[in-house]
Amino acid sequence: MELHQLRYVVALARTGNFSRAATQAHVSQPSLSQQIQKLELELGQQLFDRHRNRTRLTKYGERFLIRAERVLHELEETVREARESHPLHEGEVVMGVLPTIAPYFVPRAVAAFGEKYPGISITILEETTEVLLELLGRHEIDFALASLPMPGDQLIINTLLTEELLLAVPQEHPLATKTSVTQEDLSQAHFVLMKEGHCLGDQVLRFCEKNDFQPKVRSRSAQIETILALVEAGQGVSLIPAMARQRSTQKAVVYRSLNAPRPERAIVTVWRKRRPPNRAADEFLTQLRGLLQKTDTHSSGTEPSIPVG
Repeated sequence: MELHQLRYVVALARTGNFSRAATQAHVSQPSLSQQIQKLELELGQQLFDRHRNRTRLTKYGERFLIRAERVLHELEETVREARESHPLHEGEVVMGVLPTIAPYFVPRAVAAFGEKYPGISITILEETTEVLLELLGRHEIDFALASLPMPGDQLIINTLLTEELLLAVPQEHPLATKTSVTQEDLSQAHFVLMKEGHCLGDQVLRFCEKNDFQPKVRSRSAQIETILALVEAGQGVSLIPAMARQRSTQKAVVYRSLNAPRPERAIVTVWRKRRPPNRAADEFLTQLRGLLQKTDTHSSGTEPSIPVG
């Protein structure tokens, strides 16, 4: 039995597909298949039931997977401890970030970190919450910057900050000149929202639902800048994170706070309980928190770590 065979078993168990498992394991599909078959022969037990559309673990395979993940985790921790015994001169940070967060404070944090640790590379993957959870599960990212709620178990969640969602309206819209904007006003407006699957769109829908109205959605987009451009073009109103206002290029958009209770979102860091951030990633998060504490436009969260599941 060899370590790469354990990695192949874990990859196939997570993906349920030989082709995707081979891609994840950076090996050819025939090689992955042959190595798993070789391992099954050595064990005298079948690990997977092969079906046309899906490959599933057998009962024995489920038990074997637990031990395989435990062995690989211990090996990873051993390597991590060895690397982190040296000064932090080189390494890598791989983070997953929501597209509605990434363009705003992340670049400043990366630049500040790069000045202090020029030998450490940083990779940013911008994905939806669903994909970020998958990447965490496959150990392809060190941590995620996301927004509550974060479904799933075996996670550690830390609140970085909370921020208000501001109403964005065209300059000529009737709501742009109102001294007080209520939830009832919004029930009569047309909305431009993030497309389905993006948590900001879901957060707006939940806010509307809590205030007993169904928003009239005129159009959707996957980018906040496109949404603001549509608002500017008179296609509707939207609720936009406060941080997005700072970088907006739309001149004919007016931003307003709603009457209480104002909508807001909580931005969090997330990682798996059994795989905390490595030393470089942990240092990046420390600097990120320090940067946010110095930023007056956001309110830093003070909640402790929240184990989920």
